[in-house]
Amino acid sequence: MTRRNGLTWGGFLILKIGMRRGNFLDADSRQRLLDMARDGSSPHRLSRRANGLLLLDGGMGYEQIAKVLFVDDDTVRTWREAYERDGMDSLTLHPWANNGCECRLSADQQESLAAWMHEVVPPTTREVGAWIAAQTGVVYTSRSGLSTLLGRLGFEYKAPKVVPRELDVAAQEAFIKNYNVLLNGLEANETVVFADAVHPTHAARSAGCWVAKNARVAIEQTSGRQRLNIHGALDLESGNTQMIDVETVDAHSTIALLSALENRYKDKAMIHVFLDNARYHHARIVQEWLSRPDCRIKLHFLPAYCPHLNPIERLWGLTHKHVTHNRCYRTFSQFATTFLTFLRTEVPKKWTSFRDTVSDNFRIINPQTFRLVN
Repeated sequence: MTRRNGLTWGGFLILKIGMRRGNFLDADSRQRLLDMARDGSSPHRLSRRANGLLLLDGGMGYEQIAKVLFVDDDTVRTWREAYERDGMDSLTLHPWANNGCECRLSADQQESLAAWMHEVVPPTTREVGAWIAAQTGVVYTSRSGLSTLLGRLGFEYKAPKVVPRELDVAAQEAFIKNYNVLLNGLEANETVVFADAVHPTHAARSAGCWVAKNARVAIEQTSGRQRLNIHGALDLESGNTQMIDVETVDAHSTIALLSALENRYKDKAMIHVFLDNARYHHARIVQEWLSRPDCRIKLHFLPAYCPHLNPIERLWGLTHKHVTHNRCYRTFSQFATTFLTFLRTEVPKKWTSFRDTVSDNFRIINPQTFRLVN
């Protein structure tokens, strides 16, 4: 084996950097571990543990060994503790074994931890580590070790969804059924659009990005908080949009939007508009405008608390991704122009790229299927 600027054990090149003295192995154990590490027929988990103990004995630190062997440093500490307690038997006797991975907790302790996790739903690994230390006396010194343990027990870190308690499953089912019936029976001189209002603020939104490891990145932020008020509609078939920039979103802007849709679809005998239950959509003057004999607009209201059933909501998110994420606009005028241009021009032009993100692939949200976190 080649030695260059370091020592080689079991095929691993160890640089003499940041090493600390070990020398806890006796000569016989060291030789047996070397033989095991070099034996290609040894189970991987055993040769890896042998390598870890040899590296510790040579003076390498826990964190460095963890990086070399692609494990967490708590696992390496477990190997050392097991060896000091059971000697060479620690390589074949694993009271903590679980699918080939070591765990510092007994089976009963793991079961207690899982029960506590289900009951409490802790927000941080620090809280989990504190509970483990208090209940078992085992101290995890790294977050990676705790993450590995929790993953082994079937837990993962995720942010809870915000789900209104008032969601009506039957109403969602009925809406989706009626929507599909309408689409399947749509005449050639009819069309469907989805309408909504959005109020983007003149501000940059921070979003993740790939950068060099040693780079510190930031985005400039505007000092103003002006808002753009848009009342708009989206045609899922063509990607065409109708976006009105208004001073205030209200009953008057609703009528203005519906009038613009009638002008845009002059060849349509009926324009089906799906929208939420905002009060201004039900306003008296809107109802009077809709009662005109020649009105070609028919409103269809979404079930309460169901923005997920309005595809234009996803269009707002898509627009923010392309316009405000990690982007700062010096003036409100620049911001408003860019936002509206994307909605009015870019969306229809690139609709084949956007349509899968902004679609009517509706789903039903049932609050009963979620664990509510308090």
